[in-house]
Amino acid sequence: MLVSDFAYELPEELIAQQPLADRAGSRLLHLYKETGTLEDRQFRDFPGLLRPGDLVVFNNTRVFPARLYGRRGGLKSQALSPHNPASRDFLRGRIEVLLTRQVSHDPNEWECLVRPGRKIGVGEHLFFGATDELRAEVVRRGGFGERRIRFAPAEDFFGLVECIGHIPLPPYIARPDAPEDRDRYQTVYARERGSVAAPTAGLHFTPEILSRLRDRNVETTEVTLHVGLGTFQPVRAERVEDHQLHSEAYSISSEAATKIGRARREQRRVIAIGTTTVRTLEYAARQSVGEVCAGSGEANLFIYPGFQFHVVQGLLTNFHLPQSTLLMLVCALAGKENALESYRHAVSERYRFYSYGDCMFVE
Repeated sequence: MLVSDFAYELPEELIAQQPLADRAGSRLLHLYKETGTLEDRQFRDFPGLLRPGDLVVFNNTRVFPARLYGRRGGLKSQALSPHNPASRDFLRGRIEVLLTRQVSHDPNEWECLVRPGRKIGVGEHLFFGATDELRAEVVRRGGFGERRIRFAPAEDFFGLVECIGHIPLPPYIARPDAPEDRDRYQTVYARERGSVAAPTAGLHFTPEILSRLRDRNVETTEVTLHVGLGTFQPVRAERVEDHQLHSEAYSISSEAATKIGRARREQRRVIAIGTTTVRTLEYAARQSVGEVCAGSGEANLFIYPGFQFHVVQGLLTNFHLPQSTLLMLVCALAGKENALESYRHAVSERYRFYSYGDCMFVE
């Protein structure tokens, strides 16, 4: 299967650069996977599209400001910020580090992406913050800008990151992050810190929409998958089957496992909010002979057409990049031709695409 089979044309002006003022004000494209039928709706219709007894599963991961701007070497400098005109000359040579995954056996060691990738080698020291509040050493080099770095112990590492870090907006949002992104690039139910990208299907929900789900006797539960390289890394292989997905940390509570198991025994639908939720549930099911059990681990399940789903029957998801693993997952659930036709329809109807864009419900 060729990666190029998952290409589609998207006018650049349809890539959403800003969130809507109203989280629930987005449009929703409703796809019936059995027939390929499409209906144009509003996201506020979503609770009414669900059946009483459906189990809706959310990913409660929380994005942290994982993009750090800093410098190489040991010279002190003024505050480093891409928005600080006074540091413009220095920033021509700045480095950028995107923390993607904390290495579990060493809380100070992180996998990351660095820019400029070719210039930063093993043994180099990196400094972040106006007074070098965070310092790190490169301990391992990988391909495509990937590095492993070890931070000097800090009394409040995440507190420092919260102060000097930037919200890691994806590269197709062609603007610097703004203070309001700290709230809007986060779901209203985010709890467990650890993601470098938002589970964007959840960005549309408001407390009022969640209340309407309960009013319809729709059951809900939460799992955690911390979004990292496995979700947004580009596919560089020509054949889909040759791509290897990075692993990402996940956790499923006893309460969530109980609800999922009961819904499946009672033949009620399991509806996933976002592709990260799908991968969490389907990975867990494959670890326990089809059952979703409580526990935690590292998920690296790559879902593409031909995949047999054990848990998920429906999916709410945003629109994804061409030739991405996320689009391949949608194609696996909806059917490749159905999914690609829905994308062509969304383009023709001027839907807003990607993280801050509109959404699609596949059932």
